[in-house]
Order: sequence, then C-alpha cells, then structure tokens
Amino acid sequence: MTASPTEAACSPALPYSGLTVVEWADDPAGEYTGKLLADLGADVVKVEPPQGSPTRQVGPFAHGVVSADTSLTFWYYNLGKRSVVLDRSQSGRASLHHLLAGADVLLSTLRPGGIAAAGLDYPRLLAEHPRLVILSVTPFGLNGPWADYRTSDLVGLAAGGPLASCGYDDHTIPPIRPGGNQGYHTAASFAHCGLLLALLDRQRTGAGQLVDVSMHESLAVSGELANPYWFYPRVLVQRQTCRHAQPVPTQPALFRCADGRWIYFALILADQKPWEALVAWMESVGVAADLTDAAYRGLAHRQRNFQHIQELIECLFLLLDSATAYHEGQRRGLPIGPVNAPEDVLDDEHLRARDFFATIELDSGVSAPVPTSPYRFSSFPTMAPTRAPRLGEHTRQVFIDKEADL
Repeated sequence: MTASPTEAACSPALPYSGLTVVEWADDPAGEYTGKLLADLGADVVKVEPPQGSPTRQVGPFAHGVVSADTSLTFWYYNLGKRSVVLDRSQSGRASLHHLLAGADVLLSTLRPGGIAAAGLDYPRLLAEHPRLVILSVTPFGLNGPWADYRTSDLVGLAAGGPLASCGYDDHTIPPIRPGGNQGYHTAASFAHCGLLLALLDRQRTGAGQLVDVSMHESLAVSGELANPYWFYPRVLVQRQTCRHAQPVPTQPALFRCADGRWIYFALILADQKPWEALVAWMESVGVAADLTDAAYRGLAHRQRNFQHIQELIECLFLLLDSATAYHEGQRRGLPIGPVNAPEDVLDDEHLRARDFFATIELDSGVSAPVPTSPYRFSSFPTMAPTRAPRLGEHTRQVFIDKEADL
C-alpha cells in the first residue's frame, strides 16, 4: 500500500492488516486478486520490470496522455498497492528473494517457462521460506500440455465454456464476450478463496504451500446451467438475448418503456402467484384485455397464448416510464429491474446508501469515484483505497523498510 508501515500501524485494523504480499502479476486475473487483498488491508508490493506492468500500456488514458503512469486500466487494478521496479539481473533476483524473506504470500501469474526465466524455483522457495504461501494464478495451471499457453479474457471464456451461453437469439451471430473481464475476475475469485484456505491451514500447521489456480478450470466449473443440463439430461443449452441459456427458447425479457429506457422483466408462466400479480397490475392500467378470463388461470392456456400475452405486456410498459415500472413491479413482488447504462451506476441509490464508491485523488490532479471493497464487515471498517502507484514509486522506501525490519 502507499502508506508506510508506520502510517499503516495507525490506521484502523482491516481483515488482512499485517499480511505482506509480493505480487508478480502481469494480467488482470493476478492484479485483481492483489487488489482484493489490498482493499482489505494487505500490504501488496507489486514487482514490475523497468518498462512496467503490461496493463500500464492498456487504455483508456487520463487526459488522453499515453504513458506508464496514466492508464486508467492500471489505476483500477492496482489501487492500494506499492510499486517496486526490479530487473532480471543477478542483483534484481537477489532483491526479489530479499523481499520474499519477510513476505506471507507470493502472488504470481508466471507460467512454467516464465518461472524458469525469472530464476525462480517454487519448491526451493517453499523450503527456504517455510511459512510462505505461493499463490499461482495462470491460464491453464502449472502442469499439463497447455501449461505455457497464453490466454486472454475471450480465449479463457471460450475454452472454459461460459462463452457458449453468451450472445443473442439469432444464432447466425457468433457467441459474444461479456464485458468487464469476467473470465479474469472469475479466476481471481477462485484464487482469493484458495489463498484463504492456505492461510487458514498455515495457522494450524505453521507451514505455507503452493496454491495452483487455473483460469481454465475456474471457468470450466462456472458454466451456470450448461453444466447440470449436460451432466444430467445430457442436453445442450442455447444462448439467448439477455436471458439464461436454456435447452429450449424462453420468452424475451427486455421491454421498452415510455421514456425510451428499458427494463428487464422475467415472466415465469408456470408460477401462479406472479401471474396473478401481473394481471392485477395490467388491469389497473387498463391493458389486461382478456387476460382476466378464467381460461388464463390454466398454465396450458397461457402457454398456447404466449405471444398474445407478450404483446399485452409490451403495451403495459410502453405506457409507463422505467422508474414507475420498476418500483411498481417491485412493490407487487415481480422480478423486474431497470437496464442501467454504466454511468447510471454512479447514481444508484442502493450503492450510494452502502457507500460503495469513494472519491479519491488518482494522479495528476484527477479525482474520480472508485469502488471500495465489495465486502462489508461488522467488525472492520470500510476504507477508501489509495491511488495506484507510479512506476517504481516505492522501490527505495520498500527496501529501507525491509532493512529496518531485519
């Protein structure tokens, strides 16, 4: 973290206060894992080569200025960390081992070939530092024929399976990658869980260990409905527009409102209670038409007349603005929600009530709201993160502090 150990000691205790993490990560899976740890109080020391982490070259860039210290992508994934620059010379390798001597965790995204090139040997490190937990987060794990393969978020989602369920009703269009680096973030979530288990085990045994997390395997068990449908009835699910992939098509769930915005409404025809709530709502607006007929109390009749029902629901929402549709539908216990644009999230009343965003000074006079930790604890405060480090900003201080601790 950007705070010195002395400053950190005066800060409120957080779940990972006192945990020292050396991060050697060059992709969002590793960097997001480190961010989750830093958000919760860990001192995450990011080791970078002289040219910086590859994510420093990923836009967009603050003020449109392309440099190692202006990448918004890097800023987001590295909030709260400290940056140390080390090269791969003999002295650089010696400095890395010096850092690891007092660390609790080595977080690494190095594939087997990269481990060898860096002069690292995980079994030897564990022997030299018995309490060290090595958290390896790689595309395909540390062994097997794909161990040295590269990946991307798109490749990970495709190879792991979830991409097959993402896309549109029109299957002439190929699967569509969802936004937000979901493949990398899934791997980070599994890595966080694996690290916690290893740290709990260390409390019991006093010994660290290697935790080998594969992005491919993390995604392979995250296929939502695709996995159980294949394992049990042996059927394939089909991707659908803004709906869970299912073996057979389900009804559309997006509806345009009078204000031009859209809401998501999932009508489950087989569930009698929400059906009755929907008909009562439509009747109050004057668009129930024949849906109040006794015949519609039967599921088979509703299924036969689904297209007619769908057309009347479209009329309902075209008469209401999105806010009214959302709040009234929620009041009636129906599964409904607005489709928000990214900029709408900053004004979300629920996130504001939970103080999810904190405004911080990022760099070069830029202030912006950033997400705080996704966790809320009754025994720990929720702290705003500090800005991401400039390249090599803490190299000298980290080693001064290291010498003071020895």
